[in-house]
Amino acid sequence: MAVTKRGETHLGEPYGLSDADLVEMYRLVALARAVDERMWILNRAGRIPFVISGQGHEGAQVGIAWPLQKGHDWIAPFYRSIATCLTFGMSPRDIMTAQYATAADPSSGGRQMPGHYGSHEHNIVSVSSPVATQLLHAVGIALAAKIRKTGQVAMTTMGEGSSNQGDVHEGLNFAAIHKLPFVFVVENNGYAISVPAAMQVSVADVAERAAGYGIPGVVVDGADVLACYVASRDAVARARAGHGPTLIEAKVTRLTAHSSDDQQTKYRSAEELAAEKGHDALPRFRAQLRDTGVLTDELEARLAAEIKAAVEDATDYAEAQPDPDPATATRFVYADEPDTTPPGARA
Repeated sequence: MAVTKRGETHLGEPYGLSDADLVEMYRLVALARAVDERMWILNRAGRIPFVISGQGHEGAQVGIAWPLQKGHDWIAPFYRSIATCLTFGMSPRDIMTAQYATAADPSSGGRQMPGHYGSHEHNIVSVSSPVATQLLHAVGIALAAKIRKTGQVAMTTMGEGSSNQGDVHEGLNFAAIHKLPFVFVVENNGYAISVPAAMQVSVADVAERAAGYGIPGVVVDGADVLACYVASRDAVARARAGHGPTLIEAKVTRLTAHSSDDQQTKYRSAEELAAEKGHDALPRFRAQLRDTGVLTDELEARLAAEIKAAVEDATDYAEAQPDPDPATATRFVYADEPDTTPPGARA
């Protein structure tokens, strides 16, 4: 860390990041946490039906998404990708309307279950319920980018449990053979619902599998935002230069249950859960920025107020939006809208 004494803020210089970059990265980590926490409150209040949380993943997601070019590159996220989607351009309103399944929801117009984020405007591919299929979607986009010579990079993210699906082998093998501009991110939080990593994977790191495809496999501390940024920056540059894909494994923590329908105290001890809080990127990144003078008391207070206002606004906005019109249920399902006129009323 290039810091000589408190007040001389050189934290971002080795990474090519300005203080403004660091503050915005912190804001996104904190915003994602605040939106996520509000979702849990709304669920427990009976306002939204389901939450699948990203708490503990936010630092890795912001750091890894940051090197991508908004509006140019593509992301195929997974259901915990709240911070990824916010970093890539979605707003708290966009995230919250997805939870409420409103007609104004940009992810699907209320057609997807909560947590299935997507945005045509921001090049975010809609999450698919079958886990790991997003890798095939992203590899297809990477192939199109290579054929069209657009200079775009496609990235997909998933958990370590999903990385065991056959889709991953097929897609990653294809991407490696054809040196596609693709980055594969595994956010390893140690559990596939209630199954610990040791019962899912026979190697210490999912990234070890990269060697079998002849591509780099990188393991990074998911609680270290800047380390995640560096791993992604290098992988994105490699992909954009035509050298093929990289597998990044971010070791993160899962601070909540798998979902609002899960009770993790049935399979995780109180001691384990308490220890996991020490691997939370949010307080670690906050302390890092404060220690180097990037984040002051005044700035932190202002950001906290802005984040609180954004969460309140997103909640109020989503609450006020109408539900989808049932008459539009078949829209986007069929190439042509079916005739819904009752048989007796048809000419």
